[in-house]
Amino acid sequence: MVHVGGNIVRVISGENKGRKLKAVSGRMTRPTTDKVKETIFNMIGPFFEAGMALDLYGGSGGLGIEALSRGVHHTVFVDRAGGACQVIHENLKLCGYEARSTVLQMDSSRALEKLSNDQRSFDLVFLDPPYAKQHLRQDLDTLIMKNMLAQDATVVVEHEETVPLPDVIDDRLVRVKYRTYQGQTAVSIYNFHPDQGSEHVE
Repeated sequence: MVHVGGNIVRVISGENKGRKLKAVSGRMTRPTTDKVKETIFNMIGPFFEAGMALDLYGGSGGLGIEALSRGVHHTVFVDRAGGACQVIHENLKLCGYEARSTVLQMDSSRALEKLSNDQRSFDLVFLDPPYAKQHLRQDLDTLIMKNMLAQDATVVVEHEETVPLPDVIDDRLVRVKYRTYQGQTAVSIYNFHPDQGSEHVE
């Protein structure tokens, strides 16, 4: 989703560090806190050399834009809400990332089907759905079955701590890091290794 500090939405690090972004109005998104967002990128980066990213529940585009700022070459943003997609477009323009992004207004299942048909694969995937609409396991299974994860891809899942996720999915997607925050929010970091099926969770 987005980073919110008070009423300020901004990019934390990289070439657009400190850039203020527009937030989605109302309660149509659940924002990722500053602490959680910064910790996520410290765990998976903190910087990248090119690569393709997918922000499947875009909100205001904060996670995908953060990835672009930190070196990802191209990010695909998905959100079913027209208002959210408009905000993503505006934030991409603010950061100068229009040519390095794609925005799809559709639900996550349709988006994954379209991207699979287009034979797209990703090095970095963010799954941060609104808490009321959790279907994370279905998304993870689809990413694997449709061959949408590149070799050594990283999948970041932000979810309620009460939503259980397995340590290993299909012997190839392995949870390597797990953190909880304030007894409610959890972050699971998965790595995709087609020929490897066992690692330790930190």
